[in-house]
Amino acid sequence: DRELSKLKGVSFDIHKGEIFGVAGVDGNGQNELVESLTGLRPIEKGDIIFKGHSIRNLSSLKIRKTGIAHIPEDRNKTGLNNKFTIKENLIANLYRKKPYSKWICLKNSLIKEYAEGLIKKFDIRASGIDIPVESLSGGNAQKVIVAREVDLNSELIIASQPTRGVDVGSIESIREILNEVKKKGAVVLLVSADLEEILSLSDRIAVMYEGKIMGIVSASEATELNLGLLMTGGKAIEKE
Repeated sequence: DRELSKLKGVSFDIHKGEIFGVAGVDGNGQNELVESLTGLRPIEKGDIIFKGHSIRNLSSLKIRKTGIAHIPEDRNKTGLNNKFTIKENLIANLYRKKPYSKWICLKNSLIKEYAEGLIKKFDIRASGIDIPVESLSGGNAQKVIVAREVDLNSELIIASQPTRGVDVGSIESIREILNEVKKKGAVVLLVSADLEEILSLSDRIAVMYEGKIMGIVSASEATELNLGLLMTGGKAIEKE
């Protein structure tokens, strides 16, 4: 139902050095939230404040320049260009910037060095950097996106379903990477339908239902039962 997917009075704060989880059954406004925060969807009311400044309805490029990175939900549609090489996908955010380009010329040796460094650092299993990214397994393709976005050292990383459809080894690797980002003082906004992932990674958890935030709870006090109740529009059970 399109009406139910719209955001309704969503409000929350996030803080340095935390993973803020957003839980909910798919289709309850999570995609709209991410798209609004990343410049992919215009918002009609309210504001988005980042580092003391409004980023409401800025373009995706301008939002990136403020220090926000984005790991999108669908790696094939919006995360990668599957016909491009691993190297080309890894350098996508930086190829117009120094030292990787000057005027209209790309510094291929530096780009090669950068891409090979990311493959090693993020344990991307590939036979080389010049093969099409579509030849990779789902887990390794996802790690290309994670490597590209995390290596920007952004102050906020919006990670939408970051381990969906990948193998167990890649799941653990990506979760470890997100924890490292948090330890370095950045913020991770983690949107996931996987309750186990939300509970194991998050410091605080917001639950969305029909476009609303039903509650924000500390992960140390959250249970699958309480989150499940909130995810279906109910109320959490209070401790006696």
